[in-house]
Amino acid sequence: MDGLRVIPTYRHGRERLYVCLPDGRNLAWYDRGTARVNLLDAAHEEDVLSALGPFLTGPVPVGPPPVPTPAELARLSLHPDDDLAPNRPGEALLIDLDRDPGPARRLRPDPRRRALAAERAVGEALDRMDAAGWHALHSIPLPGGDRIHHLLIGPGGLYAVHALYAHRQRVTVADPEVGLGRHAPRPLLRRVRADADRASYALTAEVRPVLVLVGASAVTASAPPRGVRVLTDADMEALARTGGVLKPADTEALHAMARDRNTWARL
Repeated sequence: MDGLRVIPTYRHGRERLYVCLPDGRNLAWYDRGTARVNLLDAAHEEDVLSALGPFLTGPVPVGPPPVPTPAELARLSLHPDDDLAPNRPGEALLIDLDRDPGPARRLRPDPRRRALAAERAVGEALDRMDAAGWHALHSIPLPGGDRIHHLLIGPGGLYAVHALYAHRQRVTVADPEVGLGRHAPRPLLRRVRADADRASYALTAEVRPVLVLVGASAVTASAPPRGVRVLTDADMEALARTGGVLKPADTEALHAMARDRNTWARL
């Protein structure tokens, strides 16, 4: 068959090569992660393999796409308005700044923009863990106007991650208070624990709290905080190295539940 096109895509850490007809319809796709050709029409197997020939390094299994798991079916049935997965890091702040950007000139930087910079830095780092089997959700709305900055789900379990802008400041942690430079300390660790507790209740699974200090020049703690992991943005890779808690199927099921807005509305 002439005119078949091979179109590469890379999304959510997965690289695929789609084989398409001239009118754009898909015939098959090659998933590099699983090294498998998923064929939508068995009658075109030879043509598909011929088109993919330059991209294959050896024999690969060929067959129909795998049957969707319960988690995948739940995702497919989710209304787009209720799907939190497309949320960008700092989504709520972006919407707030779009509605009310504030005065063009002001003596001090808008604290919302600093908070947005922190959430973006942390969110982008979490998104890069996708290739290692992790899923990150951002700016999860909670009843009462609160929100969880980031939720990380993967082999090492579940983490509610709070991002704090601390650019070039010394941070002092004295549970439950966190002090930035010369500013008066705030009981921030109570908020971080509360976010994790609410997430645990919504998902009926243990969610551990994490505070990430973005850009801090130094961090001192009088004692390790109770039940809260405190990291700098440079140390976040430590989360990706944890494992042995969730199986891939459990990760997918919890991610499907967490991305549904209605899961959080029940709190």
